[in-house]
Amino acid sequence: MNELEVSWIEESQRSMHGWDFSHLTGRWQVAELPWDYPTLVKNRMKADDQWLDIDTGGGELMRQFNHSAELTTVTEGWAPNIDLLRQTMVPAGVQLYPDPTEQLVGVPAASFDLVTNSHGAMPIERMATVLKSGGYLVTEQVGATNNFDLSRFFNEHYQPAYPDNQLLSVVTQLQAAGFEILKADSAYVKMEFMDIGAIVYYATVIPWEFPNFDVQTMLPKLRQLQRLLDVTGKITTFEDRFMVVARKR
Repeated sequence: MNELEVSWIEESQRSMHGWDFSHLTGRWQVAELPWDYPTLVKNRMKADDQWLDIDTGGGELMRQFNHSAELTTVTEGWAPNIDLLRQTMVPAGVQLYPDPTEQLVGVPAASFDLVTNSHGAMPIERMATVLKSGGYLVTEQVGATNNFDLSRFFNEHYQPAYPDNQLLSVVTQLQAAGFEILKADSAYVKMEFMDIGAIVYYATVIPWEFPNFDVQTMLPKLRQLQRLLDVTGKITTFEDRFMVVARKR
């Protein structure tokens, strides 16, 4: 095993704090989507809104909106992120509901003017329950086929972990739950990795797209990718994204 391959093992041993990919800055590039999620949220957010952010991660995106902490509630299911939020967001006044089942357990009904969800679970019936009548849902989701080609490269038997997380399926479920669809769109955009260690890190922290990923086992395939990268300068895959803005009737 050479020095480069040892660095791949080191990448696989790195942990992530919150939902922060800054470790990959300069090592990957993602094409822009035809919409801007923060703008979609800001267009529906009023200063006095009771706001619920579902699966907030470490609160990285949530903080960007500068909404009043006393009017902000978040859910999160991953234990390290829950601990981080208790140290950072809860002391500021944000209400936290730990939610390992991703079913908004304990979140009170008919309590929120705005529910946002960036790449989180979609318990649609429960989201309808916690929203006030006339309240808004704004979500950007990772589609079922995200990184499918790269996932299948590493595992020829790979099937998407969330095969029904597709725009058509989600909007029809939202309509059935009493939502009026105001905006909906989907897109596939290029994601390019500039080094193989970046792919290793990415695959390690997203196990639902790269189940049982192990550098030692994957060395032959990683070497294949390195030979390709030596020629092309990048490894290209595709993000699958969709967004919905809806109002509870």
